[in-house]
Amino acid sequence: MFDTSAPGPAGVVADVSPLTRRLIAPNPGAFTFSGTCSYLVGRRRVAIIDPGPAIPAHVEALLRAVSGQELVAILVTHTHRDHSPAAAILREKTGAPILGCGPYVPRSNGIAAGSGLDASHDFVYAPDRALNDGELVRVGEVSIEAVATPGHTANHLCFALHEEGVVFTGDHVMAWSTTVVAPPDGSMRDYMESIEKLRRRADVLLWPGHGGPVREPQRYLRAIAHHRRQREAAILQRLDEGDETIPQMVARIYEGVNPRLHGAAALTILAHMEDLIARGAVEPKGPVDILQGRFVKVV
Repeated sequence: MFDTSAPGPAGVVADVSPLTRRLIAPNPGAFTFSGTCSYLVGRRRVAIIDPGPAIPAHVEALLRAVSGQELVAILVTHTHRDHSPAAAILREKTGAPILGCGPYVPRSNGIAAGSGLDASHDFVYAPDRALNDGELVRVGEVSIEAVATPGHTANHLCFALHEEGVVFTGDHVMAWSTTVVAPPDGSMRDYMESIEKLRRRADVLLWPGHGGPVREPQRYLRAIAHHRRQREAAILQRLDEGDETIPQMVARIYEGVNPRLHGAAALTILAHMEDLIARGAVEPKGPVDILQGRFVKVV
């Protein structure tokens, strides 16, 4: 299901389509794969999508890549620190406005407790304008549409490039791995609705924020939805078999998975648990969190 081949070396500007170039930041890791993909869309007039982390070498490479062109917009999918911090530096050096997702706001309507990935947000991110769902940004002769896709984060946007029939998906959909959905900011219900939203589109290619492209979007999105439903079924089965805590479920459901990924697995189970509780399928016995939470299936 997953394509774990490296999309290319960091620090090299690669032409990936007639209108798009990609520059990978030097920040590989368990959550970032080979590094954050920054995309440069357009030719004489250019937008940068997800400028990435505030790594000086990466920022300088972006500035060199747009030298001699007009940078008209800096577009940000969401405010995790591997995607947005370089935006403020680029704005200061070029005068281009930051457009895209709104700032991080703590989620108030969730029931799950715990840190999640909220500490990974760029708390000083300040866009010149937050884009609404369906809003268009003109970049020279091309149009880029904001597509609201909450789930991975509450403020997550994708960007659709109309002229090529593609979507830049940030962390919403990636070819190399499933997306971490971590409460309290992340919401499994919102995530699944956002997956269905992309399934209703007719895009021919997805460009993720990490890794290579998704080349058969509808087939892949269907597989992602199926995978999430299977994970939910596995959680309910573990509850049927007597597991009450998330650590117990991680040990059985993710048996054989690299232990360094168990933290992300626990957050994903917590997100499923929050959704199951909201739907009345599971009942919490105490706090809804990773370590202290105890859960039973509603018969």
